[in-house]
Amino acid sequence: MISLLLDLANILGGFLLAIALLEQSPKIGDDLAGFARKLGPFAWIVGVVALACGGYFLIVHLTSGPHVFHYEVVGIAVGLALLWDRIQGRPDANTVRSGTTGRGLAFAIFGIVAIIVGLQGLLTPNG
Repeated sequence: MISLLLDLANILGGFLLAIALLEQSPKIGDDLAGFARKLGPFAWIVGVVALACGGYFLIVHLTSGPHVFHYEVVGIAVGLALLWDRIQGRPDANTVRSGTTGRGLAFAIFGIVAIIVGLQGLLTPNG
């Protein structure tokens, strides 16, 4: 169950990080942006779930093996990216960032990677 939460948090968190780039897609960009606006207020919950589940699996795999997987590392990174402004104590991070330059592009590319990792986690058998 926790692995499912981690995979879903990776997918939703990656979507929230990549929306600046995804909304530039022709024909579907406006629909994706609308969904992201609805999901945006809950980004901190997705970040906490990703951070908690990724941290749990990191501790489990560091102590009992077999090795650290990329799922938990991406989950921790997604959680930190979504919660970074809250961690630093900034008022609100829901400002529009450019998805084609600088930091916004880096977050968008990482968001797409997180979506792929989350989908891979859903399709990979546990155990």
